[in-house]
Amino acid sequence: MKGLSVTLRHMLSRSVTQQYPEVRPDLPARSRGVIALVEENCTVCMLCARECPDWCIYIDSHKETLPAPEGGRPRARNVLDRFAIDFSLCMYCGICIEVCPFDALFWSPEFEYADGDIRNLVHERDRLAAWVQTVPPPPAHEPNADPPKELAAASRPARPAAPARSAATARPRPPAESSAEPPAQPPVEPGPAAEPPAASGPAQEETGRPRRRASARHASVRAIRPPGALPKKDGPSEGQPPGGSSTGSPSGGDPSTGGSGGPPAKGGPGDASTTDPGGGEEES
Repeated sequence: MKGLSVTLRHMLSRSVTQQYPEVRPDLPARSRGVIALVEENCTVCMLCARECPDWCIYIDSHKETLPAPEGGRPRARNVLDRFAIDFSLCMYCGICIEVCPFDALFWSPEFEYADGDIRNLVHERDRLAAWVQTVPPPPAHEPNADPPKELAAASRPARPAAPARSAATARPRPPAESSAEPPAQPPVEPGPAAEPPAASGPAQEETGRPRRRASARHASVRAIRPPGALPKKDGPSEGQPPGGSSTGSPSGGDPSTGGSGGPPAKGGPGDASTTDPGGGEEES
């Protein structure tokens, strides 16, 4: 219904026709009519010709050597010979105007350059420079917007110079190295050999803790014994082999039982001594 209301309103209103060319149209400020060239700003950097998707910009130039100032050397610069745009190929994308680093190209709302021959749509730099007069001024800056970067950089105060260091705050310079040989140091007496560090195994790398060493007591407990014999809690006494008492049998059993694991014999003729739990011999 909203679309039909717009159609009915235009149907019932009186149409107004502008009498062109007697009445000039009122075009927006950013109308893309034609591209104008400011020849003084062009440095022949070729950015516009390389970025043009239609390759409709033709530029020719030559190098010129400027006379050197007093105490300097000569300087070479590029001089523009030809700048032409083929508007039969141009698609009015505006890439050439955006990439120009020196503001040499501008949009102009001028559109009266039609021609009956397509070959006449290649306009040289003289015609492009004449359209600069039709370029409208830039729109006014919005009151609440940020100022342009150029004005902000120009109004920025200069950085203050760094204060010179005084003699009191200056860092003292290290003394110059003398050519004399350093005094001989006294020989160091060799001390006791330090224990080598424990090798880091896979358990230490995984958990981060040093690996424990198994003691002799734990080794005796974990050893395999025949049935009927228990390991001793204390270590062997001095002068006694680690395998057991001197009166024990080779089978590893208790010497008081005769090596068979049974109860001890009562009043045997050869039972002259007994073994205490500490591992020593006790005279009867």
